[in-house]
Amino acid sequence: MNADIAVIDYGMGNLRSVSKAIEHVAPGARVVVTSDPAVIARAGRVVFPGQGAAPDCMREIAARGLVEVIRDAALGKPFLGICMGLQVLFEHSEEGDTPCLGILPGRVRRFPADAMHDADGNRLKVPHMGWNNVHQAMAHPLWAGIDDGERFYFVHSYFVEPAHSDIVAGFTHYPFAFTSAVASHTLFAVQFHPEKSHKAGLALLGNFVNWAPETSPSPRETRGAACA
Repeated sequence: MNADIAVIDYGMGNLRSVSKAIEHVAPGARVVVTSDPAVIARAGRVVFPGQGAAPDCMREIAARGLVEVIRDAALGKPFLGICMGLQVLFEHSEEGDTPCLGILPGRVRRFPADAMHDADGNRLKVPHMGWNNVHQAMAHPLWAGIDDGERFYFVHSYFVEPAHSDIVAGFTHYPFAFTSAVASHTLFAVQFHPEKSHKAGLALLGNFVNWAPETSPSPRETRGAACA
């Protein structure tokens, strides 16, 4: 089986809503939800969605033999990570003290309880759930036609903290500024859910299926540089 776009199935997340949203913006594409490493490796584009907890995510992708194919796809072809599919790209998550994929340098932290209040001193809930603004930190093809500060839908208790600011593609305030999108070579990943974000989310997914990034270094060369 060949796929234009592979949506990675590792037993977690709202896979069908992601695939349906992609089919909506790319009606001529073959979109396949799959846990087969060979299908993912052959696909022209890869989407790595997810919900749930980092320990469960890492356990499930390891059990399905997906670790290497995810790493290679993230570094070698157009790749979109969503929510947990963003977080586990980094080196380590505080959630369950979990080693992650290490594709991007940095860590994943829980929203700190002592900081979760607004300007009036009112407590803010964790998880961060609902609509919030995303401010674009760099020009990128996936932001095409999307206003700076556009609202997207979030559901998460942890946020990524990249080691290097040059991969930060977007940020959101809750209540402090946290990274809500990253970009590196052929990889783009977001904390919010574009498949639940109506017009703006569909615009981002449409931009992804038409994105033609420049050829990146080989996966293994780039991986070594990223994790140094």
